[in-house]
Amino acid sequence: MSELKHLHTYIAVSVAYSTFMFTDGVLRMILLLHFHTLDFTPIQLAMIFLMYEFVSMITNLYSGWIGAKFGMARTLYGGMIIQIIALSILAQMNPAWSIPASLAFIMVLQGMSGAAKDLTKNSSKSSIKIITDNQEGALFKWTARLTGSKNFIKGVGFLAGAALLGFLGFSNSLILVAILLTVVTVGVFVVRVPNLPTGEKGIRLREVFSKNQNVNRLALARMFLFGARDVWFVVGVPIYLFEIISDGSVAGDMKACLYVGIFTGVWIVVYGLVQALTPNFLRYNELPTATLVQYLKNWGRGIPTILVLLGGVTLFEQMGFNWIPVTMLIGFFVFGFIFAVNSSIHSFLILAFSQTSRVTLDVGYYYMANSGGRLVGTLLSGVSFQLGGITLCLFTAGIMALLSWFATARISSARAA
Repeated sequence: MSELKHLHTYIAVSVAYSTFMFTDGVLRMILLLHFHTLDFTPIQLAMIFLMYEFVSMITNLYSGWIGAKFGMARTLYGGMIIQIIALSILAQMNPAWSIPASLAFIMVLQGMSGAAKDLTKNSSKSSIKIITDNQEGALFKWTARLTGSKNFIKGVGFLAGAALLGFLGFSNSLILVAILLTVVTVGVFVVRVPNLPTGEKGIRLREVFSKNQNVNRLALARMFLFGARDVWFVVGVPIYLFEIISDGSVAGDMKACLYVGIFTGVWIVVYGLVQALTPNFLRYNELPTATLVQYLKNWGRGIPTILVLLGGVTLFEQMGFNWIPVTMLIGFFVFGFIFAVNSSIHSFLILAFSQTSRVTLDVGYYYMANSGGRLVGTLLSGVSFQLGGITLCLFTAGIMALLSWFATARISSARAA
């Protein structure tokens, strides 16, 4: 049996998902930088993304059921269309509106974008189990490649978002990426995405909750893991860097936007590359699931350690040491490497632990936990930064990462058929 049963399907799904995530990265960077320059507070900036994560969490819970009932291709197309609509409406925002009015408008559209992302993601990631015919080595490799390429492209989106905002402005940038996504959506629809399940009408809504303890423990670990990342990544570090770089002038703000975009974009790009290469790094075709579970536990210890160490480094910043920001940037990339390996193994294990008959349900449930963690992490990012700066962000992230490792330690190695 070939390693990849349906190359055509994989290519179509990958192009659709990667393009969507490019627009997601562009949108996130444009919103963060544009509204920071309009004097939104850290908590208000966090609120921009809260609705996105809240709706994402709800969508993940039910997207698995929707995909199982109506078919993966429909949720893939539906997510892309909703994102096009959200981008197009957001581009019409009136700059004369007050901060409360602007915030309410953005949060509604960010909710649409959050739903769109997870409809698309659930279909894309669930399809890998079908495409590889559940072959263990192939499943790990192609899951890592899809996830890694998605994050690579999303990182490029961060870079593009900062550049587009500087050169084209808020509305024109959003219109441009909406057009790009429209072209890809039409193209994917025309060539079709064959070989994906068309759905089962008898699937019941209550089946979205998993009875598999490994799925539940992995979901809990994922929730705290991605919450730990977003505590520092969403608001804390971008605004910390912005304030270091900008001198308060328009030119200084543009320079800060560019450098923040470069850091966040390169971080995501490197993170995606490491994810994609993890199967080769870990010799995926030689390792059983039990060994990968143990790797997840071992590598997971490094994440809270690095975060706490970085938090400690920031305590010396008041002494005027010029090496602090550079040391922190290096530390974030070390964190990103370990985090990417963990995330890649996570993405494989949720498919390995899921039964083929309910893969969309378990993937949706698992990524609901992911979104729940990001929701909490996003809120804590704004609150922590406003109350205690980057130091409190990092210590808070360290606590969440430690809770993730505790949940990981309880995962067994049983693999579903």
